[in-house]
Amino acid sequence: MDNRPNRLAVPFHRERELNLAASVVTIGAFDGVHRGHQELIRQTVTTARRLGLPAVVYTFDPPPKVFFGQAEALIPLKKKLERISAFWPDHLIVARFDDDYAGRTAGDFIAELGTLNPRRIFVGGDFRFGSCKTGNVALLRKQFETRSLPPVRCSDGVVVSSSRIRSLRRSGFAAAAAALEGWKDKFVASSADTPGLVAFRSARP
Repeated sequence: MDNRPNRLAVPFHRERELNLAASVVTIGAFDGVHRGHQELIRQTVTTARRLGLPAVVYTFDPPPKVFFGQAEALIPLKKKLERISAFWPDHLIVARFDDDYAGRTAGDFIAELGTLNPRRIFVGGDFRFGSCKTGNVALLRKQFETRSLPPVRCSDGVVVSSSRIRSLRRSGFAAAAAALEGWKDKFVASSADTPGLVAFRSARP
């Protein structure tokens, strides 16, 4: 059964459903849609607007680490898609990560990306794909123009990551975990240049 989210502002697709003449794409599990994920999505949407191309966010349900029993999801799929939609990409692809998908080769994944004709791809430096994680950023770069963004760090220099947020939650530091997620005091701001992009709400004295 394909449980598609209702009333999602951004067009929703499953894997292999979308074909585009050109696009700008970001790929990731985006569990929690934390500050590091937000930078990837922001760069993707900004670049797509500048190039006059559709922005595509490609993610997985469940996140691979959750599927393999290595972690628990930080947020449910519905909330993840709501957070991603706040940046107003043009398309959201949610791949069903199951046994069949986990068995796909790196070549299979590259072939699927080819149907999106990406002019640029944004990923994190540790991005892996394909069965047994045989695909990496270097392999993507052989096929597409690919940008690997440096990790976002918090004030003490620690990399913002879903694993770090889980660790803080388990240790009872909910406020610190929420700060790394970065969704407190945010709202959707619209303008002629950046419609619907997430912005920080100004702090009130």
